[in-house]
Amino acid sequence: MFKSLLTGLVATVLSVGCSFAQSYPTKPIVMIVPFAAGGPTDVVARIVTEHMSRSLGQQIVIENVAGAGGTTGSTRVATASNDGYTIMMGHMGTHGAAPALYPNLKYDPSKDFEPVGLAAGTPIIIVSSAKIPASDLKSFIAYLKANATKVNQAHAGVGSVSHSTGILFNSMIDLKPTQVPYKGTGPALNDLVSGQVDYMTDQIVNVVEQIKGGAVRGLAIATPERSPALPDLPTTKEAGLPDYQVSAWNAIFAPKGTSKDIVDKLNSALTAALADDNTKKRLLELGAVLPSAKEGTPAWLGDFVKIEVARWSPVLKAAGATAN
Repeated sequence: MFKSLLTGLVATVLSVGCSFAQSYPTKPIVMIVPFAAGGPTDVVARIVTEHMSRSLGQQIVIENVAGAGGTTGSTRVATASNDGYTIMMGHMGTHGAAPALYPNLKYDPSKDFEPVGLAAGTPIIIVSSAKIPASDLKSFIAYLKANATKVNQAHAGVGSVSHSTGILFNSMIDLKPTQVPYKGTGPALNDLVSGQVDYMTDQIVNVVEQIKGGAVRGLAIATPERSPALPDLPTTKEAGLPDYQVSAWNAIFAPKGTSKDIVDKLNSALTAALADDNTKKRLLELGAVLPSAKEGTPAWLGDFVKIEVARWSPVLKAAGATAN
């Protein structure tokens, strides 16, 4: 009799679980963006969730939880309930560079989340002050090396994309410039435009308009192919630094233990959003690169996070970069 009761209880629990997954979502979903409103990750999140909300039949509400290079918001999601109602838009920093930059990080990017899918890549561009007497990447690198004790590099704060990608660039050309940190990309770009700092590396979303307007000089984009948003800008391969390939990708994650059915529903909604003509147009106009069908799966994203952590850790540790 006890065995029969136990069997019935298990069946009931499984039935309730399946019913919950089938009806999900029944209320609004909170998406944590671990950065301030208006930044690249926030913009990508708002574009894709607009369509995802329609697909899911429930609003996805963006909540900006900035702080500590995105790790504050990421920690909140890692410890949230795994019922599918708290998810996040992570990126290269929160799920790639963070373990090296934050020795006391309270989450493991590859173990404490369920990957949902890659949303968009935001390529990195090497940009310089228009006052630097170098019109292409090769002559720019020559200039940096000839003035190694004088040049400085701007970035949006330790742990930012411009900080990590700048360290990677410097390591590849064997340069140790003076680092000039700012509280965000905006003030860093302002000083780059005025010539108070010499160069920086940052996401295309942040610098495309300044490059088009001639306020700063775009030297190369760190992707295999040129961007439709800046078709005249050469790739790093074309410009002579082929190994500098880097993107500040954005991807959706859920807390560890979120059911496969829920993850699959979220992934399907994301896939539909990226297939929508209007959504694609808005992302491509920003210079974003959309994932292939293979790159859009949860399994691919899970493997990619491990690759990114392994890629960034030795580079950042060798440079002595730490946010603590």
